[in-house]
Amino acid sequence: MTAEPQNMDVFLKGIWKENPVFVMALGMCPVLAVTNSVINALAMGLATTFVLVMSNISVSLIRKLIPKQVRIATYILIIATFVTVVEYLIQAISVEVHKALGAFISLIVVNCIILGRAEAFASKNGVFKSILDALGMGFGFTIAVLSLGVVREVLGSGTFAGFRVMPANFEPWVIMVLPGGAFFVLGGWLMLFAWLRERSVKRSEV
Repeated sequence: MTAEPQNMDVFLKGIWKENPVFVMALGMCPVLAVTNSVINALAMGLATTFVLVMSNISVSLIRKLIPKQVRIATYILIIATFVTVVEYLIQAISVEVHKALGAFISLIVVNCIILGRAEAFASKNGVFKSILDALGMGFGFTIAVLSLGVVREVLGSGTFAGFRVMPANFEPWVIMVLPGGAFFVLGGWLMLFAWLRERSVKRSEV
């Protein structure tokens, strides 16, 4: 009876209470750099989720075999292996997306979200909970980058995932597809998310 709520909490915390972008402000480089379109944002979100899940599984399985002195180096090696896998997968599926994401695929290796979950959770918990934690954090990250990607592409290009959604006479907000636009949109989402969390806390106290 008690295991199910605990497992659900492990999954949901990455989406809401401990969202890696909107709460913990981690992984900001890809969030700001590759969210100029929905496709790029989705690809980065799914790639990060894949690496999170696979690295959490691996770390959880061998956590008792890793000497404390080399645990961080071991985690980085595991993460780098799956980043290489996902980079080849993206290149095989779409060369255009691979070019658009560029070096930010390789930089998943040093993403604080992935190394942080390996150290803080997977190294201390079983495989099932580690998978739930990785999925929650991955989905939370994907939701965050998609939130930016949708706003920036619709306002900056008048399209959604490459399909035109704005009227023909719509004048695109060019700044939205430039680096400055990423900061504006991220700031707006951070304010909205903080307001929603504060409102939720106040409701729970009533």
